[in-house]
Amino acid sequence: MTAQGPIQADIEVGGGTWRFPASRPLRLDSGAQLAPLEIGYKTYGALNADRTNAVLVCHALSGDQHLASTHPITGKPGWWDRFVGPGKPLDPERHFIICTNVVGGCMGTTGPASIDARTGQPYGLSFPVITIADMVRAQAMLIEAMGIETLFAVIGGSMGGMQALQWAADYPEKIFSVVCIAAAARHSAQNIAFHEVGRQAIMADPNWCGGAYLAAGVRPEKGLAVARMAAHITYLSEAALQRKFGRELQRDGLSWGFDADFQVESYLRHQGTSFVDRFDANSYLYITRALDYFDLAAGYGGVLAQAFVRARDVKFCVLSFSSDWLYPTSESRDIVRALNGAGCRTSFAEIETDKGHDAFFLDEPLLDATLQGFLGAQAQARGLS
Repeated sequence: MTAQGPIQADIEVGGGTWRFPASRPLRLDSGAQLAPLEIGYKTYGALNADRTNAVLVCHALSGDQHLASTHPITGKPGWWDRFVGPGKPLDPERHFIICTNVVGGCMGTTGPASIDARTGQPYGLSFPVITIADMVRAQAMLIEAMGIETLFAVIGGSMGGMQALQWAADYPEKIFSVVCIAAAARHSAQNIAFHEVGRQAIMADPNWCGGAYLAAGVRPEKGLAVARMAAHITYLSEAALQRKFGRELQRDGLSWGFDADFQVESYLRHQGTSFVDRFDANSYLYITRALDYFDLAAGYGGVLAQAFVRARDVKFCVLSFSSDWLYPTSESRDIVRALNGAGCRTSFAEIETDKGHDAFFLDEPLLDATLQGFLGAQAQARGLS
């Protein structure tokens, strides 16, 4: 690939918001269109002359584009800060790292809290239902706008891993390698059930106002907090909860009431209340629905391997965690079997840990080493090292 000149001037170094004109709508799986489309994004590092070192990192359900930057609302470090930096698996001195907020999100990308140009009011529930494929289609529009023909890697954990798999199915000619961490090729009945509990909690909050809470000047904070509490339990393992909290009390003795007597109760309440400060309730409804609809094999006659037939030149790394019961290792093995059946070159590892699904956010040295090794080998194959 030859150099293609500088990035378009509208794309800000370090990140910003890319605005597509109304003449370039995002066409959705539902048949609807979004226009104009805005995508919030962050970048780290610089494109090389041949534009062959770009890495797209896809975030999980509650994430956003602030991969390795201080979050503007919470003030906390980026959600994968530990993986980005000199000498780390994602090195801005070698890679041009891109992270976008997904369609339906609430951090700069068009979502239900965005203003509908037709009405001048927030979309609310008039926002069209979205899918994982729609999220990837929007990312592909941005990558094309950046003048990048081929991504060196697409990497993601959880919902981000689903996006990475969708990239392999839909745009195999535009990617060199894929890393899928703690994900699945479709949502299970149990996953859908937990999401429905969360959605019902939000919609039962009187301040939800049928999705029009922004116009009413209120927010369904209690419902969203409960939704986050229920979901957060699925991100942990029983061993991790026992190790961190056990049955330890918040104070000496029991309250003999319904305050947070146990430390684990206080922890979940904190997770819920802190989440509402940075997330939109309707975005939670739409993104969980996109996850529930995800079934990569459905468009290929129910045969997952068929989804990857065009991706035989892509190199894959699939990783799972032994204590993850949200997306257990068996589902990663299903992905690996499908990749092998399609003739794709695939590496797989189950990482032993008791930290549960959220292990990919936490200090897990074997995960670091595996990512470093895989990306290093692919960089050598790509001629980047």
